[in-house]
Amino acid sequence: MLNIIRTSALLCAAVALAGCASGMSGGAYSRDQARQAQEVRMATVESVRQVQIEGTKSPVGTAAGAVVGGIAGSNVGSGKGSSVGVVLGSVAGGVAGSAIEEGVTRQAGLEITVKFDDGKMLAVTQAADEKFQPGDRVRVLTGGGVTRISH
Repeated sequence: MLNIIRTSALLCAAVALAGCASGMSGGAYSRDQARQAQEVRMATVESVRQVQIEGTKSPVGTAAGAVVGGIAGSNVGSGKGSSVGVVLGSVAGGVAGSAIEEGVTRQAGLEITVKFDDGKMLAVTQAADEKFQPGDRVRVLTGGGVTRISH
């Protein structure tokens, strides 16, 4: 039973760390993006729509869930019954671990549509960590394949 608790704690920690792996915030920069030039264009917010940014689906949640499920399943029956319990527990745990990871790392986002002074329009989706309203004057930063909007 103690092993199940320890493994469950490790699963939770792994899923929590997976959620921190890549920020979708307008203010989050990867190490590779730091000190890189970005094109800055001014625009006006046309519309803002709330969206959901799906969570990560890495092998970490699946593997950790399979381990927890396998340990739990090994306590079912004895002999061949225990072996079947390990297999079924591992499969069920893997599916559950994957779903837990995706759910824990899912986040609220905004689809922000802006209009540049030349009339061109652009929509960017990013984490909802900053408030935007139609009519706001904003900066659109583009560089390294990433575009973000900030005040």
